[in-house]
Amino acid sequence: MEKINNSLEPQYIAAPLFSFFKAPISNTRPYKAISLPDAFRYIVGNYAKQRTEKLRSISDAKQARQFKAANFDYCTFSGIFTSRSDKALVKHSGLLCLDFDHLNNVPTLFDRLLNDDYFDTQLLFRSPSGDGLKWIISIEDNPTTHSNFFTAVANYILQTYGIVVDKSGRDISRACFLPYDPNAYLNPAYNLSTG
Repeated sequence: MEKINNSLEPQYIAAPLFSFFKAPISNTRPYKAISLPDAFRYIVGNYAKQRTEKLRSISDAKQARQFKAANFDYCTFSGIFTSRSDKALVKHSGLLCLDFDHLNNVPTLFDRLLNDDYFDTQLLFRSPSGDGLKWIISIEDNPTTHSNFFTAVANYILQTYGIVVDKSGRDISRACFLPYDPNAYLNPAYNLSTG
């Protein structure tokens, strides 16, 4: 007979793991594997607060890109790697990171993505520049279908929201810089106390 869980404790899901890299972007060797709750704690914590504020004060686009590349830690949300290269994938995480750049209204899209009819947001945060969003959703954890999933979701976003997704998300090893965002969202199905 199957045991019935009458507990009022919330039911959490296991958090997938992916690679975390220390700055600069030229460092292609991962520091460690982390989970979505780990990334969320990093983003809402003070780890990147000063560098995020500094980046947003730089008006020259080229200088801003150089500063970001030199100073921001990053991760590869779609998997664990031995180095940052699609060929060095150890295990796909079942996650896809979609990058929205140069938005007219960041808060509006943030709310719309959280309430999307088809995809449950796993993690959502403002980009380092401040005028974009990073949206992490679950997909099939199969590296051979990663690109197809990206194309399908990008087409869905274009049809539903009229927004073009940055095509770089198609790469499994795509680097995503981790900024400071105290208003980031983590799916409550993950247990923050254990990671």
